[in-house]
Amino acid sequence: MKKIGIIGAGISGLYIANLFKKNPKYQVSIFDKKNSLNLNEGYGVQLSTNSVKFLNEIGFNKLEKNEKFNPEKINFYSKKDQDKICELDISRFNLNDCKYTTLKRSTLINFLKKDLEDLIKTNFSVSRIEQEQEKIKLIFENKEFHECDYLIISDGVFSKSRNLVSNKKIQPKYNDTLAIRGMIPAKNIIDKKNILLFLGSNFHHVIYPVSPSGDLNLIAIMKYKLSVEEQKNYSLFSDKSFIQKILDNIPQENKEFFSNLKELKIFPVFVSDNFFEAKNKNIYFIGDAFFAFPPSFAQGASQSIEGAHELFSSIENNSNTYFFKNRVNKTKMVNNRSKLNQFAFHLSNPLIAYFRNIFLKKIVRNKKFLESYLGKIYR
Repeated sequence: MKKIGIIGAGISGLYIANLFKKNPKYQVSIFDKKNSLNLNEGYGVQLSTNSVKFLNEIGFNKLEKNEKFNPEKINFYSKKDQDKICELDISRFNLNDCKYTTLKRSTLINFLKKDLEDLIKTNFSVSRIEQEQEKIKLIFENKEFHECDYLIISDGVFSKSRNLVSNKKIQPKYNDTLAIRGMIPAKNIIDKKNILLFLGSNFHHVIYPVSPSGDLNLIAIMKYKLSVEEQKNYSLFSDKSFIQKILDNIPQENKEFFSNLKELKIFPVFVSDNFFEAKNKNIYFIGDAFFAFPPSFAQGASQSIEGAHELFSSIENNSNTYFFKNRVNKTKMVNNRSKLNQFAFHLSNPLIAYFRNIFLKKIVRNKKFLESYLGKIYR
């Protein structure tokens, strides 16, 4: 029996643990540095069909209908909800049992962990990773240790474990943007059944349902410079005066959406700009520990799940030497689209934005373009 060690109990780590648990050839252990898994986060995630298909393998299609939602369109607006530019039919990429899905992140985490309770060890922060012949030894700050045959690192964009393996060669960089998250009352929104994307000057925000009834998720991305000291000051983003300063910087025409925001959270966006492959062929990275995208293509969760599925299949079929190369190719494709989207969504020149809107109206109806730009990612 092969022992699988997973560091990080986020979406990618929990998903791949479910896959390994189904196979009696593997013994799985999951380690997370937190005292408990945070299930109070009400904000949402978007899952395109590429990830829903894989989630269905572990029973996602049996999740209660009132816990998830299937929007059919992305409606593009210029600043205000009365300035609709066009709409994109995302249901065209759906399959019978694999539909574009939105839900609360906490709902997804609850689903992923429900059969893993006995495998998750919290308050386990790794301090050293030793590689002895074919075995990998994890030493934790609480003085306990664990040996495994395969180590899967999925502890996020600021992965401590990746730093230990790479000697800090790979570091995320600040994307010069802040993310503003929260929940917004459904009664204030003109369309409660689809994804609403508002484009602005150095600013855009997205509103979408996370269940058939109830509040909607809002995430905004704002261009904002931070000094190196500010980037490292985590307490800054819970400081009331700083939060008010950020809210004051929201474009006037968009402020109505933020006046009744609940569960408000502001945080800096850090992204990856390169990849790291461990010399030990039995150590792998998935999720944000592998690569973190700009949040302008809504593929963070989907790529975490897709990458985890690819890794499991590679290990299961003893073809894991190809995992890194294949994942890099797909990741580069998604990353390029994410950066292009952010650039297009944040145009500040009115004339260029005018021509962008004309272009958007045409491409959302161009089947060949949509198959290339979205189909290659969603399927």
